[in-house]
Amino acid sequence: MMNPFSLEDKLIIVTGASSGIGRQCAIDCSKMGAIVVLIARDEERLKETIAQMEYPERHCYYSIDLSDIDQIRLLVDNIVSANGKIDAYVHAAGIEKTLPLKFLSSDDYKSVFTVNALSAFEFIRCFSSRKNFNNGGRIVLISSILSIVGRGGVSAYAASKGAMVSAVKAMALELAPRKICINCISPGTVRTPLMERFLSSLSKEDYEKRISGFPLGVGEVTDISRTCLFLLSDASRWITGQNIVVDGGYTAQ
Repeated sequence: MMNPFSLEDKLIIVTGASSGIGRQCAIDCSKMGAIVVLIARDEERLKETIAQMEYPERHCYYSIDLSDIDQIRLLVDNIVSANGKIDAYVHAAGIEKTLPLKFLSSDDYKSVFTVNALSAFEFIRCFSSRKNFNNGGRIVLISSILSIVGRGGVSAYAASKGAMVSAVKAMALELAPRKICINCISPGTVRTPLMERFLSSLSKEDYEKRISGFPLGVGEVTDISRTCLFLLSDASRWITGQNIVVDGGYTAQ
């Protein structure tokens, strides 16, 4: 009997693969048998990710800046030419600007939207072509609980993540005839290196206040990557257009 959770020999693109959730998704995909194409800006950190993966020689990386939307189509062409049609895509790349409203410019919104949402949408536009993406494929976008709850100072980031959640509903209907499933994951606070540095900078009082909002405590990157593995697998064949919230109970309150 076939394992419905297997990703054996699936060709999967992971953006943001140089750190945090993206890195863990790439590593875990390799453990499930996938061939992974890693994308991020930092070449050295991409190499570090590959070194942690199962059978490093099976995987490859492209060091690009996703704020340059025009190069994405050429990148997809190059990946398909070198590896064949793509089976799945994980968009974990993202940037954040924490600024009060009165200091947020239109350029701030544009830069955050471009990397967080528009680059993902351009990849998906390319994947809508049968020559690039296999029928029955999977697409997972990493959003945030800030797409559904508010927090001061993150308007641009929250709006970009909310755009992803809304877009997958419409995209799911267009991609359904090809049995392509597309979903979002909205994580709460997880222990990425960036988040660890932030938490360690807080006073004891502020730290306890921050983590007290999560009934199950702060999450780990594996909590998100394992949800991603499920959505990439055949086990999720009847799930599309959804936003899966993985937040340790934060939004249950």
